[in-house]
Amino acid sequence: MTKPARALRWKSCYARRMSFHAERVIPILRIFSIEKAREFYLDYLGFHLDWEHRFDDNAPRYLQVSRDGLVLHLSEHYGDSSPGTAFHVQGKGVREFHAGLTAKNYGYVRHGVVETFWGTIQLKILDPFGNQLFLEEPKPKEDGAAQADVGARL
Repeated sequence: MTKPARALRWKSCYARRMSFHAERVIPILRIFSIEKAREFYLDYLGFHLDWEHRFDDNAPRYLQVSRDGLVLHLSEHYGDSSPGTAFHVQGKGVREFHAGLTAKNYGYVRHGVVETFWGTIQLKILDPFGNQLFLEEPKPKEDGAAQADVGARL
């Protein structure tokens, strides 16, 4: 075996051992008021408080909230995240979730559902701190079959 072929085989073997498989992404969202965050994420959106941490009574708080497989970290810590963070979450039940939010008659914002040009039903949620959550599900095709991977557009 030639030297370049041996090096290529070694690199290929090494790359397989060093591959990474992501199992979950947990966004960190910057918040400025723990009370407003609880009102919005727990009371309005229906998340559950998994845990809360602070180093001492004067330190900022760091929380984990979750709902139906979606986990978020909410942080009052300067530098953990930038206000106005945006991310997409692919799932199912966007219209049903929207109907539940609408029924709560939240006084500060009215979210709407749109059909995107890339083939999803999307609910954009803007939190009180400027963060944007885009909840999406594949739009059914005309024949009723769901579209393939909407993540292919990324």
